[in-house]
Amino acid sequence: MALNSLKDVYLDQMQDIYSACQQSFEATTELGRAATDKELSEALIAGANGISQGMETLAKLCADHDVDPEGEFCKGMQGLVKEARSHAIDEDFGDDDVRDAMIITQYQRMVHYALAGYGCLVAFANRLELDGDASLLQECLDQTYEGDRHMTKIATKGGVNAAAA
Repeated sequence: MALNSLKDVYLDQMQDIYSACQQSFEATTELGRAATDKELSEALIAGANGISQGMETLAKLCADHDVDPEGEFCKGMQGLVKEARSHAIDEDFGDDDVRDAMIITQYQRMVHYALAGYGCLVAFANRLELDGDASLLQECLDQTYEGDRHMTKIATKGGVNAAAA
């Protein structure tokens, strides 16, 4: 698709975030299985569920605009997923707490990509006066922020980082 207008950019980036979500869903599921801290594992399962809900929202919005949600492949998330698998799953760890700390690190990197993507989509939808889209995307953005804050809490107040130290 030629990008000739802000709406073209909006739809392109919606497809990109859909692809990012597909990829991060699989990686988040793997990270959840690898985590040994119960709270962390549960948070990653909840994160995967949130990603799935975001994908449903994105698919609906794409359908509303007559575009295929799978029209793009997100190479940015591909790299983040590769890093997550390499550093948190495939790496040898002598201590499960250290792996859990790395899992949080890698998950939050993927989440921050999603935060940037959803934030841009909200801004584009608002500028394009797509109020319904903006509202749905803001919900996705808010839920993603909440997941990120929860991971930080698990790392710092939940004790994963302390146990890894």
